[in-house]
Amino acid sequence: MNGKMKQFKIMFMVVSLLLVGLIMVNGCNKEEPTPAETVTSQMQGHEGHDHAAMMEESAGAVVAAIEQTKCPVMDSPIDKALFVEYKGKKVYFCCPGCEDKFTAEPAKYVAKLPQFKQ
Repeated sequence: MNGKMKQFKIMFMVVSLLLVGLIMVNGCNKEEPTPAETVTSQMQGHEGHDHAAMMEESAGAVVAAIEQTKCPVMDSPIDKALFVEYKGKKVYFCCPGCEDKFTAEPAKYVAKLPQFKQ
């Protein structure tokens, strides 16, 4: 083997090792999308939905989650026909006698009512 060929092989090996080293050090430079790009890509093809209706449904679910189901006086299931207005909100009862007990001492029962919890 002559000197020039030997020198070429050594240079080739050095350059190859440097390239492999650079690739290993840098790793894959795959760029992660920014949050704005992710949202934009997720919104494509999303225009056909009625977002206002979806928000109303969500609000209805929240109201249902805090809806009164038990009488504050007797802790029995309520009758939606029996109620009084208290501080702008309806308070439901299980029987007619409970309405009077509540109106006599509302502070005693308000803590049991989900519509007054915050």
